[in-house]
Amino acid sequence: MILKNFFVFEGIDGAGTTTQINLLRKRPDADRFVFTAEPSLSPSGKFLRQILSGEVSLDPRTTAFLFAADRNEHLYGNSSDDCGIVHKCTDGKFVVSDRYLFSSLTYQSVTCGEELPQKLNEDFPLPEILFFFDIDPEISLKRVLSRGETEIYEKLDFQKATAERYRAVIDRYEKMNTGMKIIRLDAARSVDEIAGEIASALPAVNS
Repeated sequence: MILKNFFVFEGIDGAGTTTQINLLRKRPDADRFVFTAEPSLSPSGKFLRQILSGEVSLDPRTTAFLFAADRNEHLYGNSSDDCGIVHKCTDGKFVVSDRYLFSSLTYQSVTCGEELPQKLNEDFPLPEILFFFDIDPEISLKRVLSRGETEIYEKLDFQKATAERYRAVIDRYEKMNTGMKIIRLDAARSVDEIAGEIASALPAVNS
């Protein structure tokens, strides 16, 4: 199932997804857009951020279940302003999310195998457009380290494994007849070049 008006940015840490979403917030028609991210701002999402920061340690399979639960709340719930994506899209809003189920199929597959993440996420709707930010992990990790704070997944060996898995996931979806449009972006290019390509793909909305 494709969720119309839903657009997702995916890529390893430091690929530039958040930077591009922040630029989109400055669009003249930004009031017609909803900008969100996973983990969400719901209670489940806040707990996941404790896990990502290393404050809480859980079995990787447990974490996979928690990401799926937060995603369900993100899509259908109302526990925070950024939840209820499905309702917002059907109500005419354009929703842009920094990460979605493809992150689980990548990160959780690296930590606990492919089968569980695929099973947990198989019934969620796909976005209208998936923007995949492809980048060399060594370049992206330099960006991450420049921030001064890292999360549990932000280590070079893990990032290399994640980048390889991300490409495999995107390759698989490209071969499937889902109706989802996939746009691969060379995330090592300049911020302006990437922003231009994204802008040309997103719908033009008059406020």
